Amino acid sequence: MKSFEISNTCEVGLMSAAIYLYQLRKGPVSLEGELSVEDLELESLDELIETSAPLHYKVTAELFNQDILVQGELRISLDCHCVRCLDSFVHTVEVMDWSCAIPLKGEDKVEVKGDLVDLRPFIREDILLAFPQHPLCRPECQPSGYSVESDPKSKPLDEAEAEEDSTWAELDKLKL
Repeated sequence: MKSFEISNTCEVGLMSAAIYLYQLRKGPVSLEGELSVEDLELESLDELIETSAPLHYKVTAELFNQDILVQGELRISLDCHCVRCLDSFVHTVEVMDWSCAIPLKGEDKVEVKGDLVDLRPFIREDILLAFPQHPLCRPECQPSGYSVESDPKSKPLDEAEAEEDSTWAELDKLKL
């Protein structure tokens, strides 16, 4: 069971990353805490990315029309393996200007349990979108044993352009 700080009262949450609607009616609510990998269901998503550290969040929520507007920061460290050299490295995902509109009415309204709205599904979705698709230990990383000179496909630009020009020149000679 996790707890978090609430700026406009001193209550402790029953659910991690949850908002009490009655507190939102009084004004904006600030939440800060951590969510475990299990809380966010992030385990075993990708062979090259492991999530072992908890996600840290610091958000403010307020009522806005028929929605809850949540804004803040999300941060998690990932244990990654480079897609090119397979070396291990740590990559930190930071979503500094995270915002989310959670509808309270209509077709897409959020499920309210008692007086609580769980932020975890929204945090999970947006943090997954920020994960690297092809983690690289560094931008210039090359697979071991690979060199640009040994790759026959990688010719200097001038040679490639010259070869392309001669191909078109030969086609231009055809009389059709």
